Amino acid sequence: QVQLVESGGGLVQAGGSLRLSCAGSGMIFSINDMGWYRQAPGKQRELVASITQVGSTAYADSVKGRFTISRDNAKNTVYLQMNSLKPEDTAIYYCNAKIGWINASYWGQGTQVTVSS
Repeated sequence: QVQLVESGGGLVQAGGSLRLSCAGSGMIFSINDMGWYRQAPGKQRELVASITQVGSTAYADSVKGRFTISRDNAKNTVYLQMNSLKPEDTAIYYCNAKIGWINASYWGQGTQVTVSS
């Protein structure tokens, strides 16, 4: 069974940095796109950043220039480096991976990021 486990969330002051990690395990033969989403209280889940198998990236406008997504295919792991954090970045951050030829979507359990002003 495929599992995605996130780590690295926490409480940080505005202007600070955090690095999220998401490691995949289980019957993983081919991870295609990977991404980070976030959901703030009372809001819909939104895409923050994504990365293809060959490293092409895309970002939400709100995080461009502050967040960097990367991946280590040998470790089935995706990272999100978050710099210059703002209170509006406060949310639960979820890792997502598209796996296999059917591009099945898997989610992590989420990790809380709280940015204080």
